[in-house]
Amino acid sequence: MKPNFNKSNGLIPVIIQDEITLQVLMLGYMNADAFNKTVAEQKVTFYSRSKNRIWTKGETSGNFLWVKDMRLDCDDDTLLITAKADGPTCHKGAVSCFNTEPKKGFLYRLEQTIHERIDENFEDSYTNQLYKKGINKVAQKVGEEAVELVIEAKDNDAELFKNEAADLLYHYLILLKSKGFTLEEIEAVLKEREK
Repeated sequence: MKPNFNKSNGLIPVIIQDEITLQVLMLGYMNADAFNKTVAEQKVTFYSRSKNRIWTKGETSGNFLWVKDMRLDCDDDTLLITAKADGPTCHKGAVSCFNTEPKKGFLYRLEQTIHERIDENFEDSYTNQLYKKGINKVAQKVGEEAVELVIEAKDNDAELFKNEAADLLYHYLILLKSKGFTLEEIEAVLKEREK
C-alpha cells in the first residue's frame, strides 16, 4: 500500500469507520510519517495541521483507535481505516465527530418504547400489562421464550427461529426494566469482558 502524498502538499485525508457498525467516526489527515507510524503500531496516528506535528489519537485521552483494516481509494490519495475504538472518538465525548449523541441502534429505540409504555401506563399495551403482573411473570415469560428458541434452534425453519429470537430479546428488555437495569449497563459488562 503506497498512498500518494504528492497531490495535496504531503497530506491525505483519512476516514475512520467503526469496525462493526461502519459508522463514520472522524476525518483526519496523515503525512507519510503519520502513515508509517500507524502501520507500524496499528494505532491511528494523524498529522495535526494546527499544531504542525503528528499525534496518535488517544495519546492524552486513552481513547485509541486500533487499526483493523486499511484501504486506499482508486486514486491512492484518500485512506479508509476501519478501527476498534477504545472509547469516544470525538473530543466532546460522542462516539462520532459527526454527531453529539452516542449512536445507538434499534434495540435501544425498542428499549425506549418499552420504558414509555410502562412509565406512561399505556393500558392497552401488552408490554405494560405483562410488566404490571410482576417480576415472576416477566421472568417466567423470558424462560418460556428461551425454551421456544432452543426448540426452534434444533429445527431448520429459519423464520421461526428468527421470530423466537426476536420474542426472547423483546421479553428480555422487559425483564431488564422490571429489574431496574438498562441495556447500556449490560453492554458495559460485555465491553469490560472484551478487554
